[in-house]
Amino acid sequence: MMQLTDGAIEALSSGSGVNDAILQLVSIRKIEGGNGPARYRVMMSDGRHTMSSFMLCTQLNFMAEDNLLAPNCIVRIKRHVTNTLKDGRRVVIILEIEVLKPAADVNGRIGNPTPYSDGQAKAPQQAAPPAAPVSRPPLQAQIGNDPPSSASLPPPVNRAVGKDFGKKPAAPMTPGGPSKVQPIASLNPYLSKWTICVRITNKSSIRTWSNSRGDGKLFSMEVVDESGEIRVTSFNQEVDKFFGLIEVGKVYYISKGNLKVANKRFTSVKNDYEVTLNGETSIIPCEDNCDVPMVQCDFITIGDLEKKEKDSLVDVIGVCKSVGEVTRLTTKTNREVSKLTINLMDASGKMVMLTLWGEEAEQFNGTSQPIVAIKGAKLSDFGGVSLSTSFTSTLMTNPDIPEAYKLRGWFDKEGHSMEGKSVTELKGSGGMGNAVWKTLADVKAENLGHGEKADYYTCIGTIVYMRQDNCLYRACPTPDCNKKVVDQYNGMYRCEKCDKEFPNFKYRLILSANISDYTNNQWVTCFQETAEAILGQNAAYLGQLKESNEAAFDEVFQKANFSTFVFRNRVKLETYNDESRIKATVMEVKPVDHQEYSRRLIMNIRKMDAK
Repeated sequence: MMQLTDGAIEALSSGSGVNDAILQLVSIRKIEGGNGPARYRVMMSDGRHTMSSFMLCTQLNFMAEDNLLAPNCIVRIKRHVTNTLKDGRRVVIILEIEVLKPAADVNGRIGNPTPYSDGQAKAPQQAAPPAAPVSRPPLQAQIGNDPPSSASLPPPVNRAVGKDFGKKPAAPMTPGGPSKVQPIASLNPYLSKWTICVRITNKSSIRTWSNSRGDGKLFSMEVVDESGEIRVTSFNQEVDKFFGLIEVGKVYYISKGNLKVANKRFTSVKNDYEVTLNGETSIIPCEDNCDVPMVQCDFITIGDLEKKEKDSLVDVIGVCKSVGEVTRLTTKTNREVSKLTINLMDASGKMVMLTLWGEEAEQFNGTSQPIVAIKGAKLSDFGGVSLSTSFTSTLMTNPDIPEAYKLRGWFDKEGHSMEGKSVTELKGSGGMGNAVWKTLADVKAENLGHGEKADYYTCIGTIVYMRQDNCLYRACPTPDCNKKVVDQYNGMYRCEKCDKEFPNFKYRLILSANISDYTNNQWVTCFQETAEAILGQNAAYLGQLKESNEAAFDEVFQKANFSTFVFRNRVKLETYNDESRIKATVMEVKPVDHQEYSRRLIMNIRKMDAK
């Protein structure tokens, strides 16, 4: 028979703590949390006493839901924290637990334990007062819909916890007085006073809003300790107070704040709660920060991304196999933003396209094929499967974590010679870099574009002809409207879509071109950005030339003729006036990287030779 830890219940109840206590689970009960996650209340026995003031942290709910924790099973409590309520009763929050023997392998209850009451000495079991449970009101009243008005923080019991949160001393003096540090995993909305010692892993920029109810601003950050992670958000006055203080990577004591149920749509942080800072919040830098981990990620392989739902937030790590060029886009609010796409590959041999935005796009350097880890990347079904960063994502280049070193070793040994299979274009959709390469003859032979969805492919082609007639048109000057305007012949130009007249317009390009490779040719349509890339001039300048210098305008087209580019095209069968034909649109055009192109040709030759 397995030996239980004698006296563990008394030690846990008194707050003196015990390491790796082995107990028997007597009963477990689900307590609904209203709008929040359910909690599980557990009664434990050490063979001498029983105590029902045990609670599972919400991260362990799955063990109860999967029936891993069942009456009579033998468990080891590996990590815990003891919270003291205002009325003096203690609640043991279980942070980590291990099932040593399942209930099916245990022959009933061990010993004849009696309920433990606070202050009870180690006395013969028959001396235990039978009315002890009555003197303590049910714990459910403290965690249901009517929580206690306040609660004190846990005593320094953590010095006995396995990975010892007790290493942290009492936090510095705060407006609410000194507090003991407790782990993130023990936070819940029923605590009014708490202090955590955490590392900042991500910090957003300040975001503003303006609506009928007024103006405001906010920023959010993600913090981590040994027990878990949590999202922290600050509004208005607290933004002014704390934004300049917080630095990513540094460790801080954070005391007090409002805890509420987290909105999982906007965060990938694995915690059922999130913190909102308030006027009582205190944030103080921590100098002794060596014990606080850097970041917590739950990486999935690139090959498994297809199993995830659209708009999921995922953690991914891979080698930057290829990188595109930084481009500038104009949003609907007339704000310019930088965009960069890279291809990541991991040991599964699969690749995925990742889009970076803003400063991350401008500052990223992929020349040495670094290891890239992303926490909270958003999954899209554009082009099969693709990823994008957001203001809540954390991007790490060559992070100091075991997964990065393992991946680097694999890539240097064998991964560098692999072409990789892109999940971004597995379903016939777009991508970049190492995409679905085709010759123009392949496109026609394989009937690309004849399915329900459009097909995307990449090819190397040479411009052999361009139609100059009607390649320019006058468009609405409104930033988010590109509709053609009508000259009113009174100095005004009318946009039917906006239902307005303007004194000016902007030039837009729609270029029809014929491209060719060594196998065939294809008519393609190039819109603004791709047409400007081919011609080497912007639409506004070309419009001026067309009006003032027709010869110079023609010369621009002559110089672009017989230029060779890498094209990424979209093909789809379209029907107009009962006539069906394939329409090819250029989605992206780039100069030929001859080194990369030669490397790909060599790999293809080796594949043919292997056959």
